[in-house]
Amino acid sequence: MSRVFNFSAGPAMLPTEVIQQAQQEILDWNGSGMSVMEMSHRGKEFIEIASTAEADLRELLAIPDNYKVLFLQGGASTQFAMVPLNLMDRTGKADYANTGAWSKKAISEGKRFGEVNICASSEEDGFNSVPAFDSWNLSSDASYVHITPNETIGGVVYQGLPDTGDVPIVADMSSTILSRPTNVSDYGIIYTGAQKNIGPAGLTIVIVREDLIGQAGDSCPTMLNYATHDKADSMANTPPTYSWYLAGLVFKWLKDKGGLSAMAEINERKASKLYAAIDGNDFYSNPVAIQNRSWMNVPFILKDADLDASFLEGAKELGLMTLKGHRSVGGMRASIYNAMPEEGVDTLIQYMNDFAAKNG
Repeated sequence: MSRVFNFSAGPAMLPTEVIQQAQQEILDWNGSGMSVMEMSHRGKEFIEIASTAEADLRELLAIPDNYKVLFLQGGASTQFAMVPLNLMDRTGKADYANTGAWSKKAISEGKRFGEVNICASSEEDGFNSVPAFDSWNLSSDASYVHITPNETIGGVVYQGLPDTGDVPIVADMSSTILSRPTNVSDYGIIYTGAQKNIGPAGLTIVIVREDLIGQAGDSCPTMLNYATHDKADSMANTPPTYSWYLAGLVFKWLKDKGGLSAMAEINERKASKLYAAIDGNDFYSNPVAIQNRSWMNVPFILKDADLDASFLEGAKELGLMTLKGHRSVGGMRASIYNAMPEEGVDTLIQYMNDFAAKNG
């Protein structure tokens, strides 16, 4: 059976080389006589796996020493509550930018724990852009500023960051982390679900500046307190061990590819090709402001929505899978994360051209 090109927004494609290595090691990791799935998270074998994965992630992102890396569970959605539980008590207020479906969910959860100021919103234009930073209404007394630098559903990405002064920026980077170099020092907290650019579902990574740990109020549940997981080296309870192991293999794969600068060149090339195909044929369109088009998630709309089902069926026959757009947006969406080979994008473009010629 040949592998398909899976354009899913997540869980998404994993590098073939990573899956092959995991397959080779599934019964016996490194002569231990155990699968990683069977190992104690406190045993020396898994401690080696875990520490190596963290070291490789730190190298890839050039994470400063004053940042802790936590390997957690619960998905990025749990961070919608964990962030305010740990930081909101500082002033009782936080700023949130509303740029799409995921930031809206973060805002809704944040309101449970304090005063939320919507400092910027692109809802009026259908979440097809990021408001100009000079228009943001930032609070001088906010505990933090929350942003979603890449909106997975709408395919909207930030270009740069707002100037928040001494107020830390908290970023949900679930669908853009490791796609290009990131200056971690620009953020107070970066959190991300793994199932897009890191590994399989089940793992959540939080990169948090150490001075922001220990800020939670007394009402914060123990297992939602960053200090709990920092003190226990992410072993306060049994972590998602196999997902952590696979993430470590992905980090090695990224290093072998030349790191994040090399991946940025590949990702920009893949996205540029696909947007050129969309813009160059009036059969297709993309609603996102050009300066805010995502490299990772590319939505597009057919000229005639009645052809959507036919388009998807023809794509499936060619091994181009999971192209249906999110139900809130419609149309199509191609998620082209790091593991999507350039061949997959080229095959999709050829199919789009052929389909338009036949049905235009």
